[in-house]
Amino acid sequence: MAAKKRSSRTSSRRKYSKGASKSVKSAMHRRKKGTLKRGKSGHGGTVKSRKQAIAIGLSEARKKGAKVPRRKSSSRKRSSGKKSS
Repeated sequence: MAAKKRSSRTSSRRKYSKGASKSVKSAMHRRKKGTLKRGKSGHGGTVKSRKQAIAIGLSEARKKGAKVPRRKSSSRKRSSGKKSS
């Protein structure tokens, strides 16, 4: 049987660094313990959602300078300016 050949583009690059995955793992553990808080200063209450815990972990990794892809910008932010007449 011939071995499958991967494309060189996908195998050579990682989207997320190891530091980013450690940060997400840490955030997930804090969510399970109940110590992961919402908001900048942590006054928003505990995080219940798994997706929200991942997002917090990725944003912490971004602040540390880990390799994480950019956030997707919403279409509302771009078109919020008033039209000139």
